[in-house]
Amino acid sequence: MAGSIRSGYLLSGRYRVEELIGLGAQSSVYRAVDELLRRDVAVKVFRQHHGNLEQVRRQEAEVRILAGMSHPALVTLFDAGADLSDPQEPCSYLVMELVRGPDLRRRGASGPMSAARIAHIGHDLADGLAYIHHHGIVHRDVKPANVLLVEDGNGGHRPRAKLSDFGVAMLLGEGHEVIDSGSSGTPHYLSPEQAAGEPAGPASDVYSLGLVLLEGLTGEIAYPGAPIQSALARLLRDPHIPADIAPKWVELLTFMLSRDPAARPAAREVSLSLRQEIATSSGRRRTGSPDPAQDEEARMRAVHRYRILDTLPDGTFDRVVAVAARMFAVPVAIVSIVDHDRIWFKARYGTDVEQIGRDPGLCASAILQDEAWVVESAATDPRTLANPLVAGEAGMQFYAGVPLRTPDGYNLGTLCVLDHKPREFTVHDTETLENLAAIVMNDLELRLQTRRSLSRD
Repeated sequence: MAGSIRSGYLLSGRYRVEELIGLGAQSSVYRAVDELLRRDVAVKVFRQHHGNLEQVRRQEAEVRILAGMSHPALVTLFDAGADLSDPQEPCSYLVMELVRGPDLRRRGASGPMSAARIAHIGHDLADGLAYIHHHGIVHRDVKPANVLLVEDGNGGHRPRAKLSDFGVAMLLGEGHEVIDSGSSGTPHYLSPEQAAGEPAGPASDVYSLGLVLLEGLTGEIAYPGAPIQSALARLLRDPHIPADIAPKWVELLTFMLSRDPAARPAAREVSLSLRQEIATSSGRRRTGSPDPAQDEEARMRAVHRYRILDTLPDGTFDRVVAVAARMFAVPVAIVSIVDHDRIWFKARYGTDVEQIGRDPGLCASAILQDEAWVVESAATDPRTLANPLVAGEAGMQFYAGVPLRTPDGYNLGTLCVLDHKPREFTVHDTETLENLAAIVMNDLELRLQTRRSLSRD
């Protein structure tokens, strides 16, 4: 049974197996149904090699790592156990969230992807790597097959990615020094230090991510060929980065793919660079201008068009934030407009609002996105560790904001909800918050049209 499980089998009396969705050297992954909670899950079943202590060690390490991690770019672990119904063929397994969508390897088979799409995917993965590196973990097997692309079911324009398979991940020492070596990983995506059998630290993951991003942009594996030749090739030459890739991509990939680990940026820096690229690309799509400053000027013209800066409190928006706070059971809800260098609260709910001040903070970050910006646990999210809302007196641990977007595509500000404790925010929650933001924008549009009508009379 450990090698394969038939459809319909009830694992440990709880998880009903439906179909095989992934196959690896040491495990198989099945789509299954949790009969207790009535939800779809992914079950990773390990192949049993009796007496193989190394395999047991890896399984236990993967459970420990996943159990302690919580990040939007990492696959979530729900359960772990062993099925002993057949004493002759016991099997151990992990139960994880089921990510609906292909892996990046399968998607990449259809050819190169746009720079904008790769920037979004890369940002998620770099964010996830920054999180695990902060917790003293090195993945060591970043590759397209371990990148799951999320289908949100809404036809979303923003691709999301999750990093999976921590089977060869490694815990660093107390001072984050590398305490292990070896060439664990997949030959085509090994870092030079892995290929040489040297210790692999966080910089190794950054290198592997660079190869994944380069392949996504070009549609070609940087180091093709047989495993040994592929692994050795990176010790002899740098990967080819085509000249027709945008200069900022060339610069970022060149640093990420340096053969010297010390010359590579940290995952956090990669995440920030790609977030800036996303924001800049979004501006180019809206205005046709490659200059972010010009795009910001156009956004500010949109802000002034609605005449909402430095105005009196607004009863309509006050009701919207009060409804948002009650619906999500949070202490703070805000309608904000982001100026060049400050934030204007057009409506606010909650006694803690004054502590938040006028620093653009998370709201300014949120308007750079084309969709909701959610931080479920601010104290552990690398994007927010230094933010005044988290590190300051306000002590906010949760933030969810959606942009207030004009019909011509400019983000004026956000409708956001905040809490002092971490919390989950579902797709349904996001849709509800977006609907409330639409009410705000519909009211602003109605006022604008009324002013224009009166001016014509």
